[in-house]
Amino acid sequence: MTRFSFRGLVYALVILLGLLSAAPNILPDSLKQHVPQWYSQHTLSLGLDLQGGSHLLLEADTDALFARQLDTYSSALFSDLREQNIRYVKHTSKHALAVQFTLSNPDDLYKVKQWAKEVSLQSDGSSALLITKQGITQQGITQQGTAPKGISQKGNVIDLTLTEKYQAAVVKDAINRSLEVVRKRLDETGLTEPSVTRQGSDAILVQMPGISDPASVKALLGTTAQMRFHWQTQVKNSESFTRADINGRQYLLEKHVALEGEHITDAAAVFSPETSQPVVTFRLDNDGARQFATMTKNNIGRVLAVVLDDTVVTAPVINSVIPGGRGEITGSFTMSEAQDVALMLRTGALPVPLHIIEERTVGPDLGSDAIETGVKSGIAGALGVLVFMVGIYGRWGAIASVALTVNMALVFGVLTLFGATLTLPGIAGLILTMGMAVDANILINERIREETKKGRPAGSALKIGFDKAFGTIVDSNFTTLIAVSLLFVFGSGPVKGFAVTIAIGLITSLFTSVALTKLLMQRATRKHQREPINLSSPLLTMADKLGPFNFLKSKKIALSVSLILTLCSMALFFKPGLQYGVDFTGGTMMEISAPQLSTEQLRTVLKQHHFEDIAIQEYGAENQYLLRAPVSEQSNTVAITEANAGSSTVATQGSNIEALKQVIQDADSTVIFNKVDVVGPKVSDGFADLSILALLIAGGGMLAYLWFQFEAHFATAALLTVLLDLTKTIGFIALTGIEFNLTAVAALLALIGYSINDKVVVLDRVRELLRISPERSLADIINEAVNSTLSRTVFTSLTTLLALLPMALVGGDAVSSFAVPMVFAVVIGTSSTLFITSSLLHMLGKRREQKGKAQLRPTSEEVKASLAHIP
Repeated sequence: MTRFSFRGLVYALVILLGLLSAAPNILPDSLKQHVPQWYSQHTLSLGLDLQGGSHLLLEADTDALFARQLDTYSSALFSDLREQNIRYVKHTSKHALAVQFTLSNPDDLYKVKQWAKEVSLQSDGSSALLITKQGITQQGITQQGTAPKGISQKGNVIDLTLTEKYQAAVVKDAINRSLEVVRKRLDETGLTEPSVTRQGSDAILVQMPGISDPASVKALLGTTAQMRFHWQTQVKNSESFTRADINGRQYLLEKHVALEGEHITDAAAVFSPETSQPVVTFRLDNDGARQFATMTKNNIGRVLAVVLDDTVVTAPVINSVIPGGRGEITGSFTMSEAQDVALMLRTGALPVPLHIIEERTVGPDLGSDAIETGVKSGIAGALGVLVFMVGIYGRWGAIASVALTVNMALVFGVLTLFGATLTLPGIAGLILTMGMAVDANILINERIREETKKGRPAGSALKIGFDKAFGTIVDSNFTTLIAVSLLFVFGSGPVKGFAVTIAIGLITSLFTSVALTKLLMQRATRKHQREPINLSSPLLTMADKLGPFNFLKSKKIALSVSLILTLCSMALFFKPGLQYGVDFTGGTMMEISAPQLSTEQLRTVLKQHHFEDIAIQEYGAENQYLLRAPVSEQSNTVAITEANAGSSTVATQGSNIEALKQVIQDADSTVIFNKVDVVGPKVSDGFADLSILALLIAGGGMLAYLWFQFEAHFATAALLTVLLDLTKTIGFIALTGIEFNLTAVAALLALIGYSINDKVVVLDRVRELLRISPERSLADIINEAVNSTLSRTVFTSLTTLLALLPMALVGGDAVSSFAVPMVFAVVIGTSSTLFITSSLLHMLGKRREQKGKAQLRPTSEEVKASLAHIP
């Protein structure tokens, strides 16, 4: 009794902690005033798809960063070479990130390498510069720096590049500094709780709740704001360069930087008392003030150009010494522009240019609608599951419902504890988690029913039922976790939230179904340990009256039908094909509500402004439109050069989106931009590659686990069936025209986990029966295994459908590409478990018998017993 009470106390504490973690999410304002602020504010954050806002993915232009670093080091090296009177001829390199030159005397190569190391020596003793040599012969440049025999070398071409180690280090440092600059800029604008995080090795993710028009923020973040002071020169050579001001006037400037903008400590936008025009005043730090005073003293009468991001903003003539470290930047500023320049100078320059490669915006109205539909579909699905469980198992179903409710509360508690963000796919994950978690309770109840039918009393039936169900629950949940973990590793944003939700739900369901349910059932039967448990209900009575079905009788027909459907699905994949979303194609997708524009009027307006290639589709209510523009056709005004196609495409996309929005606003001032997604080609290519990789690794990981837990033919039968389920679902998506986006990929990975979960239950029962009666025919054992788990298979599928159907019917466009395929997948997966897995297992098992192999490998106990009989 002491042990039982202690176990109950531990369970109660775990549940209490989970409920306390989840409670701040539902506390009314009147109660929040009476609890500590740190507790009341510890709630789940809502994703942008639920509260509205903007999401920007900024990629660092590492080529520009490397080019700048290489220019700095190479300039220093050439200066040293000139001082040492080493003659060289500089060439134009074919590679943007290499400097190429020829030494007049090849014997100087060793000296050049030594000076190159000194010029670029790092703190760890390594060099930032890499020198490679190519031999020049009469036949041109040879490979590996060697000339063919009989032909003399006439010189050496040297390539100067940055080492890979240095490149990785400089990118890491630049991204870390860029994160701080971006945070400071956003904080200066007064945005509400913007989120700035690192994404991958060279990108920054910015999420801004409540910002539905991020145009000004994009301009702010896309501006490097590198300010430098250069003296004007009259000598045009390699040590000078040309820059223009906003009016197109050209200035020939010294390449040497007279003063870096990093010395600026403060800047402000004010009206000039002399001209009454907006100007930017700045203040330098002590070092900068001394340098500024000295340089102005020594260069009276010269023009000092202030260059901001390669544009000359002002170029005054220095008439006298400027002491005190204060200055003024004049130009054709509006006050808004002057304030932006001052803000960027205050927060510092970005160490590397950032380009927007992905943009997603959700309007606040759409976000609130998503919350409403998500909550409604979630409550409807949960109630359906709970009512169904009570209807099947009576008071034992009520105990399972209590455990399911606690499980959902624990999921919310864990998500809140880790500061997770709740998204619409996350809500979908919660609903699916409930449908999958109920499977464990059904498995347990069905096992207890089987033991009760054998005449066992309550205490014995509970113990044996839970023991037999535990291994199956662990195997099925672990295989599902393999697919879910890949969603987290390879997914992004909402897809990761979906994966985390399901993973936490599966783990907590192990506690609630195996530990909590067992405890509650033991408490319910403690006075009736020697009496049988009554698990009867009309549905169960009806199911028990159904005679055993021979699932292998029509195996050839079942396999033929499955193969035909798979071939048809493969044909649908090619024609009409999948309706890929911008996640995979790149480009722009915009959802708008334009009450004053018909479809034809909207199309005419767009054509008049040269947006002919935008596809217009009506959806939802009247005057709601879906606009699509492919990435390859958006740049109708800006030419894209081969050297910087990626960044120019993204920059052009951004400017064209603003132009497109302005055109529509001019035509209908009441237009509402519900959602805007802009995905660059690099991002979309990455999504496609990662999605394929995730599916392949998911299949491989599950195959490896099943081979470890079961025999090879068991694993092969299960994986082949899942592959057939997968192809049919892809064909269904193509046939129905559901948009294939990252949410659809999440559905496919969830399908893999759910489908394999279903198959593992049957395979586990086949293995159990083979251990008990290895002399029986394989066909009889498979049929008995499928029939004995039939009620569990059907009931689990029904509860999962009850959880998914409300989401599929009223969940909205945001989750339709997940919920609708999953409904189809549950139906097709259930039928394949009953007919296809059993047929494949029988075929592979018979082939194994023909080879003289046993159906199961011996257990460790069997091996020990056989060894004991060896003399």
